Amino acid sequence: MRVVVIGGSGHIGTYLIPRLVDAGHDVVAVSRGKREPYTPHAAWRRVEQVTADRTAEEADGSFGGRVAELGGDVVIDLICFTEASARHLAQALAGRVRQFLHCGTIWVHGPSTRVPTTEDRPRRPIAEYGRQKAAIEAYLLDRAHRDGFPATVIHPGHITGPGWVPVNPAGNVNPAVFQTLADGGELALPNLGMETVQHVHADDVARLFMDAMASPAAARGESFHSVAATAVTLRGYAEAVAGWFGREARLTYLPWEQWRGTVTEDDARVTYDHIAHSPHCSMEKAARLLGHRPRHTALEAVSEAVDRLVAAGRIVAAT
Repeated sequence: MRVVVIGGSGHIGTYLIPRLVDAGHDVVAVSRGKREPYTPHAAWRRVEQVTADRTAEEADGSFGGRVAELGGDVVIDLICFTEASARHLAQALAGRVRQFLHCGTIWVHGPSTRVPTTEDRPRRPIAEYGRQKAAIEAYLLDRAHRDGFPATVIHPGHITGPGWVPVNPAGNVNPAVFQTLADGGELALPNLGMETVQHVHADDVARLFMDAMASPAAARGESFHSVAATAVTLRGYAEAVAGWFGREARLTYLPWEQWRGTVTEDDARVTYDHIAHSPHCSMEKAARLLGHRPRHTALEAVSEAVDRLVAAGRIVAAT
C-alpha cells in the first residue's frame, strides 16, 4: 500500500518508516525537513520526502488537501495536537483513505485511579496536552462509529529509545539524575518515590501501528495503549539504574514542596506532570484484538537509551 506518515522523522518514525519500507509499502514522509531520524537506516533512501509547514498550511486551509493529494491508502498522523487540526485533516481524507491512524497519549486518562487502566476508563485529563488529545480521540472515534471514517488511535506512554534522554527516576528529563546514580551519589526523590512511570520503546510503538495496519477491521473505531507491560515506581527505577553502573542507589525522600525547591522550575514542572498522572496502563486490549505484545520492558527500553547517552559521553560511567 501507499502509506503517508506525517511527522515521520521523530521518535516513532525513526522505527516506523523502516518497518513500513521493509514490509513492501510505498512510503511518503511528511515533515518540516528540520530533523534527521535518530538512528540512520538504509530504508530512508526509498522514502518519498515531502516538506510541509503544517501550522502555516492549516492556517491557509491547504494542508489537508495537500495530504489527500499524496494518494495514501493509509495515513498515519504522529504530530496532531489539537482537535481543529484533526478535524481539518479528517475532513480532507474522508472517503479517500482505507485507514487513518492517529498518535494520542495515555495522558488522556488523567491520574491513574483503578490500575491497570484500560482503554474504556473515563477520560479525565488534567493538563492541556491531555485535554486536546482526548478531544481529538473523541472526535475521530465518533466519526468512525457514526459515518465509517476508518480511524484508529494509538496512545503511547513515555516514549524512549536510543538518541534522546528518557524520563528519569526523578520524573523529569535532566540527564544529571542518571549521572548522580552512575556516580553513586545521593539522589532525592519526591514524596516516598512510589509514584509510577510507564515507558515504551519507540520501536514497540511502531510495531503497534504496524499491527493495527495488519488488522484494519479490528482496529477501526478503537483506541489502544502502547506502553511496556508494567509500570515502575520511581524508587524501583532508581535502584535499577544504579545497578547498571555497579552501584547501590543512595536515595532520600522529601515532601513535594521541599523537593521542588531542590531542582529547577522546569524540572519541577515536568516531574509534577509525571507524578500527578502516575500511569499504569493495560496492554490487554492490544493483545486481544491485534495480537500485539511489547517486546521491551520499561527498564529494557530505558537501558538502550542510557547506553546511547554513555556512548555519546553525556553520562560518564566510572572505569
